[in-house]
Amino acid sequence: MNAPLKAPGQADAAPVDAHLAPTAPSPRRPSGRRLALLVSVPVILVAAGAFVYFTGGRFIDTDNAYVQQAKVSVSSDVAGRIVSVAVADNQAVKQGDTLFAIDAEPYRIALAQADAALATARVNVEQLRVALGTAEAKLSSAEATLEIRRGEFERKQSLVSQGVTAESTLDDLRLALQTAESALALARQEVASTTAALAGNPDIVTDDHPAVRAALAARDNAQRNLDKTTIVAPADGIVSQVGSLNVGQFINTGSTIATLVETGDTWIEANFKETQLVGLSAGMPAEISVDAFPGIKLVGHVESIGAATGAEFALIPAQNATGNWVKVTQRIPVVIRVDDAKGEPLRAGMSSVVSVDTKSAEKAL
Repeated sequence: MNAPLKAPGQADAAPVDAHLAPTAPSPRRPSGRRLALLVSVPVILVAAGAFVYFTGGRFIDTDNAYVQQAKVSVSSDVAGRIVSVAVADNQAVKQGDTLFAIDAEPYRIALAQADAALATARVNVEQLRVALGTAEAKLSSAEATLEIRRGEFERKQSLVSQGVTAESTLDDLRLALQTAESALALARQEVASTTAALAGNPDIVTDDHPAVRAALAARDNAQRNLDKTTIVAPADGIVSQVGSLNVGQFINTGSTIATLVETGDTWIEANFKETQLVGLSAGMPAEISVDAFPGIKLVGHVESIGAATGAEFALIPAQNATGNWVKVTQRIPVVIRVDDAKGEPLRAGMSSVVSVDTKSAEKAL
């Protein structure tokens, strides 16, 4: 094979190895991580923007919220000495369960006396009936006697007018007539007095008589006092502060000796800032998170909104008309009723976080 021609003065070119010849660089492909970032970041930003746009201002929340339950002060309606205690501190009880008992013997005696007084009052009414019958019989006798005396007097007076009998013979008959008239008046007064003692109604039912009714009321009061010697739980709940309940201790009427926390009546007292109340109204659903049960969302709703700030109900309200006044955002108590506690044992005073959905009502409409 003939060698290629070369120009005059051109040096001989060195032979080139095909394996050492430079190759053109190939285009780089993006890595999978970079591609994922390029795709996911815009999607996340768009989703976040849409969420803020559609839900912005919809939820109002506060962490200044606490579990509340009704607390009943347990006391005795009667005074006496404790003879038995049936509960211990922090014990769960049902409505009607016995808490403790007071010595009932004095009240049994009082009930027996009331029963005796009631029986006496009924006997007295029956005696008044008998007395009325006797008075009515005397009245009938007095009326008959008066008729006889009047007839004798009129006949004798006729004889005197005819001149048959002397005038002096009328004196004894006139006296007898006057005596009969007086006896009749007294008999009538006795009937009226006995009728008045029967409350003006001779046919009155014995237990409707005022004296008997008073005795019945006294008897009922004695029975009530006897029943109150056994103190029972007014509702379902947990008994607390019963350390002062000791057998042999004397307690007075109305003295608080224990506290019953009603676990069946639970609500949240959420203190929202005054600037958060716009759009908040009763009936709106709420989501409740209790610090003691992380990850569990309780269901509730707004039951009522306080009529004033907490400062207004303070024992010594703040005086803002001073020279060093500083504006402080006030809080309004809002009652959140717990609709579903998810079976969790809520206790009064637990910290919680409340989130109210203010747009759910509009969405439902």
